[in-house]
Amino acid sequence: MKKKILFAPILAVALVSTVAAQDAKKFLGRWDMTVTPATGQPYPQWMELTESAGKIEGKVQPRGGAWHAITGASVEAGKLVVDLGPERSGSEVTWVLTEPGSGKLTGVEKHGDTDGPTLAGVKAPLLDRPMPKEWTKPRALFDGKDLKGWEPIGNVENNKWVARDGELVNDNPEVPGQKNHGAANIKTTEKFQDFKLHIEVNCPEGGNSGIYLRGRYELQVGTEGGKLPSHEMGAIYSWYPPPAGAKNDLGKWTSYDVTLVGRHVTVLRDGKMYHDNVELPGPTGGALDSNEAEPGPFYLQGDHHGVIRYRNITISVPKK
Repeated sequence: MKKKILFAPILAVALVSTVAAQDAKKFLGRWDMTVTPATGQPYPQWMELTESAGKIEGKVQPRGGAWHAITGASVEAGKLVVDLGPERSGSEVTWVLTEPGSGKLTGVEKHGDTDGPTLAGVKAPLLDRPMPKEWTKPRALFDGKDLKGWEPIGNVENNKWVARDGELVNDNPEVPGQKNHGAANIKTTEKFQDFKLHIEVNCPEGGNSGIYLRGRYELQVGTEGGKLPSHEMGAIYSWYPPPAGAKNDLGKWTSYDVTLVGRHVTVLRDGKMYHDNVELPGPTGGALDSNEAEPGPFYLQGDHHGVIRYRNITISVPKK
């Protein structure tokens, strides 16, 4: 009798643990998220969840800046509750999500007890494609004469981009003491899937810009002060730092040669390997959208500071 009395609660705990594990499993993996506030435009975020020793762990890429680890996550009554940590006001931010099936998430972002933006997510695509056997001949994306094929985005009323002396220039000098310069970014009107990109840039000392691949993955240009290598010249922003010992070498022309196939990217700077076929886990901060399966434009950051100059921008795509 004693064995039966002891076995029953053990069995119950095992069954509860199994059910909890099954409930959690459908939420695991990478998710391309879209956040829709009550007013304003929807914006992208990204989330990855894993499980270790029965505990849900993960990371989130917010709208801007670097990704960060979640504070915690649990499945409660079939819903996933993700703790993102406190916001500046001190209120805890949580995502409450359901998985209605077909690899989708729906839910709400809560600030304390108050409902905020709605959330929608889709399973991030694998984007596992072989390297193309042949590429087209490089063609210019910028003719050096005007902004044909490019358009400002963001704060378009404060557009500082001009074509000058064969260069695409963000004529936005830093103003001492000014923290938010608010100038426009610029993107190509054409969208691309897999490609080989050549681009040259001259970023002044203290300048800060970025080259967004498909409008989602930032190749860092310039500096954010040198505290984090993954935020410095040549980094895949917040994901991969430049090689150990690499110098920013700002204030002079430098070239990037970028090959992006699926979600794997190779980057050479002035012929030196910086990133060798590394996987892009998800979009970086500042992405235009989270639609990773779709082609996207190139976009150049102009909303930071410094007179950033680009030239000799060419692209090759897989031959059909």
